[in-house]
Amino acid sequence: MHPAGSIIVFTALSGLGFGMLFWLGLGHFTPTYWTGFVFFAVAYALSVGGLLASTFHLGHPERALKAFTQWRSSWLSREGWLACITLGVMGLYAAALVFAGAWLAPLGWLGAVGSLVTVYATSMIYAQLKTVPRWNHWTTNVLFLGLSLGGGALLTGAVWPAIVLLLSTAAVQVYAWRAGDQRLAESGTDMATATGLGGIGAVTAFEPPHTGGNYLTHEMVFVVGRKHARKLQNIALILGFALPVLLLMLPSSHLLALLAIGLHLAGLFVLRWLFFAQAEHVVGLYYGKR
Repeated sequence: MHPAGSIIVFTALSGLGFGMLFWLGLGHFTPTYWTGFVFFAVAYALSVGGLLASTFHLGHPERALKAFTQWRSSWLSREGWLACITLGVMGLYAAALVFAGAWLAPLGWLGAVGSLVTVYATSMIYAQLKTVPRWNHWTTNVLFLGLSLGGGALLTGAVWPAIVLLLSTAAVQVYAWRAGDQRLAESGTDMATATGLGGIGAVTAFEPPHTGGNYLTHEMVFVVGRKHARKLQNIALILGFALPVLLLMLPSSHLLALLAIGLHLAGLFVLRWLFFAQAEHVVGLYYGKR
């Protein structure tokens, strides 16, 4: 799949933002005016900024509001509704906590649950797609939730939860990469199943569908070399998981915490690029891709 910048920003930043809101909803931060204000401001900037970035991938961004009308069948629409509801609930919670000093625990817990469900809905946009076997797996949901909670814990200063979540998510990510490499072949989808002609013998394309590119070849037939993918995977593991965990284990320091956040964010962008670049859509078989 084509790794569009707007979708990479969306999946990376919104996940971090709602991960922060989860921990903030549980009351994990120093309850002073400026600390609370800054933490909630950062969480909302990431959440809302990521959601807005996703609209730039639409052919007509001005029609984004129409996405809210398909909540019965579309996980994208459900995500939009859940995000708005969660942001509204957490807005009330934040206002009461920051400006009035009132910790409305049930409201915060409700917002924390809403944050998790919103991230899950985001993951289902991709995990539901049977046409992309690499995504159509439980690891997609786990990775979205793990990166959101781990990154959110890192940004809110929940040190040990961040360490545990980042290490466990890294393990799932390695498994997802290794198992995902074989998932298209294991799905049993090929030219024969696509055409229904397998019963009469081997099926191959007589000639290319057309001589020029089109929307499908641009969006769904992106190819990244396996050798380059392996290098990027190692970079993502080091930046996104190993170095942040190592820095968190050192004596507490604001500078080290900022460095850990910056490294994790860099690794997260590499992870998201790979998430799309390595995903093989079955339509690629029609265009001769393997």
